[in-house]
Amino acid sequence: MLEPTAVLLAHADGSPVLTKFTSGSLGANDPFDRQIAYIGSDDIAAGVVQASGQFSINEYPYSEMIVVHTGQVTLQSPDGTLQLNPGDSAVIGRGTSIQVEAQPDSLWAFCADTQLVEARDPGLTPLPRQTLLSPSAAPDAEILLSPAPQCRSHNVFVEEATNLRIGVWDSTPYTRRARPHILHELMHLLEGSVTLQVADGTHLTVNTGDTVFVPRGAPCAWNSSAYVRKFYVVK
Repeated sequence: MLEPTAVLLAHADGSPVLTKFTSGSLGANDPFDRQIAYIGSDDIAAGVVQASGQFSINEYPYSEMIVVHTGQVTLQSPDGTLQLNPGDSAVIGRGTSIQVEAQPDSLWAFCADTQLVEARDPGLTPLPRQTLLSPSAAPDAEILLSPAPQCRSHNVFVEEATNLRIGVWDSTPYTRRARPHILHELMHLLEGSVTLQVADGTHLTVNTGDTVFVPRGAPCAWNSSAYVRKFYVVK
């Protein structure tokens, strides 16, 4: 079995990445033909969708965060409409009745919890780039190779049944050594740049506007020389 490793899902401008994707859907009720970078036995999946046209489903089967890279994507539910342009992000709650309209050649990155649970939290939740953040824990001292950073975060969307957390995080610069990643995490950088060490020992630089996914257990070091702000999905 291949060792889990960080994978770049999309560049800021939607230009090609070197990641190997698998074409397919996440299940029988999935409305999209996806390019899947990671799908685990623990019911988490990440990748990209490139699509045009309209898609509708009465009860969306997953709780899913999307972040648009190119084009424009409009999400419409009984409770309202969200128009997402490049750099915009939103969460589709499990059970939402939704219509999706994608302008030609729209591209978005996604992270979906596909776990079969009875709990439903339908609706659309926008992720604001600027939101009030609260102090959060810094990395453990034993893995830090620099002074401890000041970190802040806010969970905008929480699904208790699956322990899914989606929100905004920021941090002052820091460096830490590689250690197995504690959680599955999608990161979309809103500001700054970070260099991650991946499983084969090489380095992956994630710049402003890029989206990356780090599976649980993947060896991952962190090196940032400037302030970083990101959307995150963790489980």
